[in-house]
Amino acid sequence: MESTKKSLQEILDSQSNSKFGLKKMIGYTFVALITISVAVYLWPDKTNQKYTYKTEKITTGALTVTVSATGKLRPTNQVEVGSELSGIIESVFVAENDIVKVGQVLARLDTAKLNDEVEKSRATLIVREAAVMQSRATLSEASTKLYRLRQLHKISGGKVPAQSEIDTAVANVRRAQAEEKSTLAAVEQAKAELNSDKTNLSKATLLSPINGVVLKRSIEPGQTVAASFQAPVLFTIAEDLSKMELHIDVDEADVGNIERGQKSYFTVDAWPDREYSANIQRISFAADITDDVVTYPTILNVDNKDLSLRPGMTGTATITTLNLENQILVPNAAFRVNFNSDVKTEKTKKSVFGLLFPRSKKPEKQVQIEQKPGFSNLWILTENGPVEIAVEILATNQRYSAVTSTTLQPETDIITDASKERP
Repeated sequence: MESTKKSLQEILDSQSNSKFGLKKMIGYTFVALITISVAVYLWPDKTNQKYTYKTEKITTGALTVTVSATGKLRPTNQVEVGSELSGIIESVFVAENDIVKVGQVLARLDTAKLNDEVEKSRATLIVREAAVMQSRATLSEASTKLYRLRQLHKISGGKVPAQSEIDTAVANVRRAQAEEKSTLAAVEQAKAELNSDKTNLSKATLLSPINGVVLKRSIEPGQTVAASFQAPVLFTIAEDLSKMELHIDVDEADVGNIERGQKSYFTVDAWPDREYSANIQRISFAADITDDVVTYPTILNVDNKDLSLRPGMTGTATITTLNLENQILVPNAAFRVNFNSDVKTEKTKKSVFGLLFPRSKKPEKQVQIEQKPGFSNLWILTENGPVEIAVEILATNQRYSAVTSTTLQPETDIITDASKERP
């Protein structure tokens, strides 16, 4: 019995010792991992800080600053010809691209119904004029009767006729006068209706209001024109295609740099190798806002004597806002080189979990810096390595900046890019 208890006690002691040993092993392992992680984190970086440089030579020359914008070509004057009347198109006398003159007949509506309206109004006028003649005859008769009664009353010493008869005759004269005025007004109304019907008859013939070219014809003989609420557009005529306008939208960041009289040119897809000169005519003060993008409509005058340009073409305009001669030119890439950002390193505190399971670093984004006039720094490459100098930026375009500096000389090597070398 005692031997059995002793064996059981030994088994329990052995299990307890094994559990204690396992815990100690886990603890030692955890401490070792922390020690290794801290050592790796605090181990100094012995990377050799050598650089490979890309350089460009300083040059002198002219710096041209331009503003680009796109727009559509339009005629200087474009007229839409429509019909105020409804009816059937009887004839069309012009086609697209035809040259027309002022007063030339473009099309004509069916005038049968309109002619009937004119004849009806003319007959109504005749009836009204006859009514005037009748009212005048009645007035003459009533006036003569009143005159005779008054003469008789004077000769008889007021005995005959009775005063009531004279009053009745006066009233008849006044009624005849009113009837005459009414018939005269009816005549004027009939004349107005006749003139209106004649005007409608004349409007059935569509005439060209300007000298120009027919750009679009939207009607054919036999079609019905419905002008219930507004006049439908039947023809579109451009006045003079030898002179056109380019309507462009200038970005709000560039509108302060453009003004009337600046040199500009534009290109179109139809003639990609040809540059057309243009002059700025008007810069609008009112802005167009589309998807939070603010632009200002600008109109450029275009000479189109050879008629190579057509309305609706897309033009890409380039406006010269500044032209500097004999300037020191520096590539814009030189202003984006910064060695100081590699020297200044910032160590942030990390948790134990972060040390054990570090996250992968995200690649840094390359920020495009827009050069603007003012003071800035750049690096030149000398025999002793990179040297930082300060310059004043006068103006800049998409590729170069014009600068002033007492240090820079032509043929000086400017660092435009620097990359670290790894051993």
